[in-house]
Amino acid sequence: MVEKIQKMLSNLGYGSRRHIESKIKKGNIFVNGKKAIIGQYLNKKNPEEVFINKEKIIFKKNKQLKIIIYNKPIGEICTRNDPKKRLTVFDKLPILNLSRWISIGRLDINTKGLLLFTNDGQLANQLMHPRNQIEREYYIRVFGDVNKNTIDILMKGVKIKGSYAVFKSIQIISKNKSKNTWFKGVLCEGKNREIRLIFNAIKCQVNKLIRVRYGNVFLPKNLKEGQWKKLNYTLLNNLCNLIKQ
Repeated sequence: MVEKIQKMLSNLGYGSRRHIESKIKKGNIFVNGKKAIIGQYLNKKNPEEVFINKEKIIFKKNKQLKIIIYNKPIGEICTRNDPKKRLTVFDKLPILNLSRWISIGRLDINTKGLLLFTNDGQLANQLMHPRNQIEREYYIRVFGDVNKNTIDILMKGVKIKGSYAVFKSIQIISKNKSKNTWFKGVLCEGKNREIRLIFNAIKCQVNKLIRVRYGNVFLPKNLKEGQWKKLNYTLLNNLCNLIKQ
């Protein structure tokens, strides 16, 4: 059985297929000493000798599926390498042999809370894909005028960057005299800074954002910021079952 090189490398955690294609175009990926070609096929059972720059790629067979929960603090970024040398979410994760962690979605630098990581790139892509409509739940603190009309607008959808963004559900959970209001909101996509942009569009500012759930996985109350925890078999299996076949 054969598979395209960009898909195989993406599933191993070396970036998205688009990122792999970019590296191929730049001449950074080699197959048997020759520059790779976009769309080139490799044998899945007996892959050839593949290098990304000077790193030899190890194709591990029958790897055990792993998923972990990480409680991301504010200030960490969701990238593997940062030219500015800032802390990344990968810095505190356990070491994997012959594999690497792939994040299932991202959180911006000023957002904290639940992140999931897996060693299976294909699973990560499926869990993020919009067609599967997997819920992401957040606690959102907002500064600004909030009323019934605000909720109606949020439920109908707000136009940002040429398309409509809408909460699957949104409700006020607390409000105080300082114009700070806490919401609990659920989305089924994970676009970059989507929640902040939605509230900006209605003249409100998000000043605290915490993800507390992804699919059926909740952020454990006893998991401190910067710590990770292995997902048990039941939760792992239930999470995988959210994917539409």
